[in-house]
Amino acid sequence: MDRIEKQIISALSAGDVSIWKIIDFQDASLPEFFEKLKELKKKGLIEIKNGVVRLTEEGKRAAGEFKIRDYKCKTCDGTGYEIVKEVEKKYKEILENRPKPVEKYDQGYISIEAALRKLAFMIERGDVYGSIFIAGDDDLFSIALALTHLPEKIVAVDIDERLINFINEAAEKYGLNIEAYIQDLQKENEALIKKFDVFVTDPVETIPGIKLFLSRGVASLKGIGCSGYFGLTTLEASRKKWYEIQKMIHDMGFVITDIRRQFQVYPDDGSNFFQYQEKLPIVKKLNIKSDYNWYKSALYRIEAVKQPEPLVKGDVELGEAVYKDDESWATPI
Repeated sequence: MDRIEKQIISALSAGDVSIWKIIDFQDASLPEFFEKLKELKKKGLIEIKNGVVRLTEEGKRAAGEFKIRDYKCKTCDGTGYEIVKEVEKKYKEILENRPKPVEKYDQGYISIEAALRKLAFMIERGDVYGSIFIAGDDDLFSIALALTHLPEKIVAVDIDERLINFINEAAEKYGLNIEAYIQDLQKENEALIKKFDVFVTDPVETIPGIKLFLSRGVASLKGIGCSGYFGLTTLEASRKKWYEIQKMIHDMGFVITDIRRQFQVYPDDGSNFFQYQEKLPIVKKLNIKSDYNWYKSALYRIEAVKQPEPLVKGDVELGEAVYKDDESWATPI
C-alpha cells in the first residue's frame, strides 16, 4: 500500500466512517482519492455502502492492532489559532444576509470561524496595519479586516456586483474603511498596481486561473517585503499542481513563509456551494450526498524577497479554463 491508501486504512481502523470524512482525513486530490478507493475495494480491504466505508476482515488485519484517532486540537479546529472574538458578534450580524454563491463564478465561502482565525494569523504576522488589496471576496473577509480598525486602507474587487454592493452598503452603514469595486481579473486595472502592502485572495485552482489571481495580487504590491495570502486545497490541486504553483511563486520573486494545512473550512450551511452539490463531479462519482464539512484549504503566506513580478500582465481572455480542468471535481459542471 502507498501512503494515501495507508491514510484511508488508518482512518477506518477505529470503525466505520462516512466517505466524506475520509476525504477530509486524507490529502490526495479527488481524482486520485477515487482511484485509491477502487483499488482498496479491488484488494478486498474495504466495503462501501450508502456512503459509509468499513474495513473488511482482511482490511482489519492490514490495519493491525493500532487504532488511529483524530489527534487535532478540538478547541481550535486543528488550526492552532483562536478566532478574533472582538469582532465576532458584529461580523456575524453583518453576514446574516450575505449573497448566496452562484455557480457561474465557481463561488464558495469559508466559515466565519475560519475567516476570524485567518484574521488572527494576519494580525500575528503584522500584516493588517498597512494597505490591503483583496482580489475576489466571496468570503467577505474585507469586512472582518475593517472591523478591527487596524488597516489604513482596504480595497476589495470582485466580478460579482451583488458582493460589491453588499460590501459597500456594509461599509457605509457601519463606518468601515473599505472601498469595493466591480472588477473582472481578466482585465488589468492600472489603478491597482503597486499600491498595496498586502494582498489576499482565494483563487480558483486551475493553473491558468491561479496564475491570473496570484499575478493580479502580486501586481498590486509596492515592493520587497510585501506579502500575500491565498488558499489552496489538495482536493482540486494534486502534488504536481502544487509544484507548478510553487514555481510560479518563486518566479514572481516570493518565498513561502507559511503553509497552514486545512486552515479554511467551507461549511455546508445550506447556503454555500453545497447547495448545487449534485453538479459536482465527486458527488456524481460517489453517488452519495455530502454529510460532512470535507472541503478545506491550506492557507499560504508568501513574502516578496525581490521586486514583485507578475506572470500575467495586461488583459487576457481565458474563458472556461479559468475555472475547470481535469482535477476540478468539486466544481459544478
